[in-house]
Amino acid sequence: MTGHRQLAEAGSAASTRDSRMHTRVELPQPASDAAALSDSLRGLIAGEIEAAGGAIPFSRYMDLCLYAPGLGYYSAGQRKFGAGGDFITAPEVSSLFGRCMARSCAEVLQQTGGDLLEFGAGSGRLAADLLGELDTLGCLPRQYFILERSADLKQRQQQLLRRDLPRLVERVVWLDSLPAAGFHGVMLANEVLDAMAVERFHWNGSAAAQYFVAQGPAGFEWLQRPVESPGLQAAIDTLVHACNLPAGYVSEINLSLDPWLRSVAGRLEEGLLLLVDYGYERDEYYHPQRSSGTLMCHYQQRAHDNPFLWPGLQDITAHVDFTAVAEAATAAGLEVSGYTSQAWFLLDCGLEGLLQAAGPTDTAAYLQLAQQAKTLILPGEMGERFKCIALTRGTERQLPGFRMQDFHHRL
Repeated sequence: MTGHRQLAEAGSAASTRDSRMHTRVELPQPASDAAALSDSLRGLIAGEIEAAGGAIPFSRYMDLCLYAPGLGYYSAGQRKFGAGGDFITAPEVSSLFGRCMARSCAEVLQQTGGDLLEFGAGSGRLAADLLGELDTLGCLPRQYFILERSADLKQRQQQLLRRDLPRLVERVVWLDSLPAAGFHGVMLANEVLDAMAVERFHWNGSAAAQYFVAQGPAGFEWLQRPVESPGLQAAIDTLVHACNLPAGYVSEINLSLDPWLRSVAGRLEEGLLLLVDYGYERDEYYHPQRSSGTLMCHYQQRAHDNPFLWPGLQDITAHVDFTAVAEAATAAGLEVSGYTSQAWFLLDCGLEGLLQAAGPTDTAAYLQLAQQAKTLILPGEMGERFKCIALTRGTERQLPGFRMQDFHHRL
């Protein structure tokens, strides 16, 4: 799900239309019903742009594209995950991912005797693999909560769990909002932060501009304006000085991260918040060579850089600044107890032992799992691009997943 976008340098006028060309990529045309859904969302966004006086912040555009009720990418009925969807997540690659994660969660569940809460459970595959392995380990949570924003995905999760894990499905509870304060146990989010709407900015060497979305003659287009939000301006100022951003630099900032972590931390009385996503430490995220940012779109297993193509039918995503995650977590009263790559996390959680258990009697199963493991841990696949960070409160044990290699000093 990762890629590096290439965009032309942005202008620096106080209010500038940006007619830059996006990288050309051959994409299949959507079916007529999908195209009609996209047109409906396009009309909704155009109406909001008009009501706002001609432009909306990119973060608002991204949020509508992903979550507009009944029309957004995660709200409508399009298939998103797996080989037939737009991208493949680690749980879709192999059950090894969830089975290894269960070993890290088990340590905290044994200590707290609590529950497990998954944010944005996707297809439900991770929930099924986690619960199945925790059952094998004799360490089931009291309840498995799923906080899901999409009614369509919630239905798919329920169908998968009823089919694959009927004996445990009654333990699963779907939530519409965060639980009350006093949560004990594990909270986890796999590829959730990258789906939060971000702001985009341009630094011209002396001042910053914020990206808005306007309606042009040929459709949606970029519009640069002076930064409106004091919070965004302060964040940009910090980055400019801390990372010495060069003139012409374009990137993203997730302003939703701080309030989200404060809300979550306010509920977690004892336990672990485990976040897995693709991203970098701040120095790497805002490296001079990454001067076009990390914003990417995914449509039918193809990555490209045009967020205005087929609204509602494609994923729009940005990498995660894990230094920002650590800072926000610390400010919210959580402890950064570990930070590592997905490869080291899985290896420390017993990946090799799970592979060995598949052989030698079933060679075909072993070879299949071995190939899946390579996708999960090799540097050129998911192993280094994806990171895991453990945020805790009231736990003292060193967590499986972070014992072999802990890179939190890089944050």
